[in-house]
Amino acid sequence: MPSSSPCSLSIRRCTVQSRDAAQAAREVHAALDQPEIKLAVFYCAADMDLPVLAEGLHRLFGDVNLIGCTTAGEITPQGYLSGTVTGFSLAGRDLDVATRLIPLDPFDSVATAGEVSALLDGLGPRDGQPPSAGDTFAFLLIDGLAMQEELAVSCMHHHLQGIDLIGGSAADGTRFGATHLYYQGKFRQKVALLSVLRTGLPFLAFRTQHFVHSDKRLVITRSDPLRRIVFEINGKPAAREFARLLGLAIDELTPLIFATHPLVVRVGGQYFVRSIAKVNEDESLSFFCAIDDGIVLTIARGMDMLENLQEAFAKVRATVGPPQLVLGCDCILRRLEGERDGLQERIGKLLAENNVIGFATYGEQFNSMHVNQTFTGIAIGQAS
Repeated sequence: MPSSSPCSLSIRRCTVQSRDAAQAAREVHAALDQPEIKLAVFYCAADMDLPVLAEGLHRLFGDVNLIGCTTAGEITPQGYLSGTVTGFSLAGRDLDVATRLIPLDPFDSVATAGEVSALLDGLGPRDGQPPSAGDTFAFLLIDGLAMQEELAVSCMHHHLQGIDLIGGSAADGTRFGATHLYYQGKFRQKVALLSVLRTGLPFLAFRTQHFVHSDKRLVITRSDPLRRIVFEINGKPAAREFARLLGLAIDELTPLIFATHPLVVRVGGQYFVRSIAKVNEDESLSFFCAIDDGIVLTIARGMDMLENLQEAFAKVRATVGPPQLVLGCDCILRRLEGERDGLQERIGKLLAENNVIGFATYGEQFNSMHVNQTFTGIAIGQAS
């Protein structure tokens, strides 16, 4: 059902559990279609029949600004689910939206700077003023396996002129095989989709993580930054040394262990998570984020994830009131940890209560940073 405010923002939401891609497309359209859509966003399970889904969505939505991506789990109006299609559409006289596709293979910083400037120019002035941090925010979807997030998000945010950016890296369940983004009728790889949204409603960009640093420090001594692979930690085989620091054997290093014991780096007085994706056959470690020789990391210890999220949403409500919609990006490792600890249903309920629509990602973006094991979001509040 649509909801509206005095600022004429109309929001429709959907959860579609049909595994038939053509039927799913029809149900998504039936739920999200509304007059004068400015933006529609969907998230789908990576094992859907993507060509059939794309054909159906394009036929039904036509020229609507519809974007989407594959996931490692969907945040729906019913909470956290897997194997579904979820999404939302936005319409209203008060809302201006523009979207651009940014190629990542190769990533061209000069061309991207031009695209960002064109996006902002495309919104045009309002009351004689250009888009600014006070009335505009940016939302990014990006290929989670192209390994270009750091370069792309840094460049984009630099040219957004102080406008907040949040986003998520498209995912592929726990397979790490191929991630896809939907734009103009096709699912694509090695691209990013950058949207800018201007509204008179209050909004807040925020991030939260439930870890604190410990006294267990380590140094990256040999790595391949381009492939995000660490070969040596403290001068020893990376996986063997990481396992030793945790008091474990190498074969005990699983995604759940990585979720429970992430590594954090200090940047500008704040700690950001650098999550491990997997152990390789040569005892190296693949990361979700860029890593380099000489970086000092700390093994973090976890706090209560549900309590941390409750505190984050309390701050959101104190700032913008009860959110009409939260565009949410939640790390796959947080989802795995929630499932292990039996918290996923309660977390899903909390997200639904705060009108979050989003997905489990292979990484999250917040302004100029690409991070892991973090929840990032844009909360859109009520009219004053």
